[in-house]
Amino acid sequence: MNAKIIDLPDTVLEKMAGSLRVLAHPDRLKIIEVLEKGNEVTVGEIEIALKRPQSVISQHLGLMKRAGLLESERSGKNVCYHISDDRPLMILNCIRNKITQMKEAASK
Repeated sequence: MNAKIIDLPDTVLEKMAGSLRVLAHPDRLKIIEVLEKGNEVTVGEIEIALKRPQSVISQHLGLMKRAGLLESERSGKNVCYHISDDRPLMILNCIRNKITQMKEAASK
């Protein structure tokens, strides 16, 4: 690995660990994937994509919003969500890269 090693302050490590804890659920990772594909996505659209009840989706979205990973805006009767910063996408891309590496290693 070519990453430069730096000492991170405890506050940064705590925030990163909190983000990882929130994202450590398959449904929440799927929500990030859905939001990555669309700019503003409604709860109903996420419900359809994940095939989960609206109440379950709302709980996940609330947790992710409280963690600062998502933001929401009301548009008429709908609440639209979007990713607030690049942390969740960076984590998801790390997972994707590792899966790709594992598949490539297995095919050799």
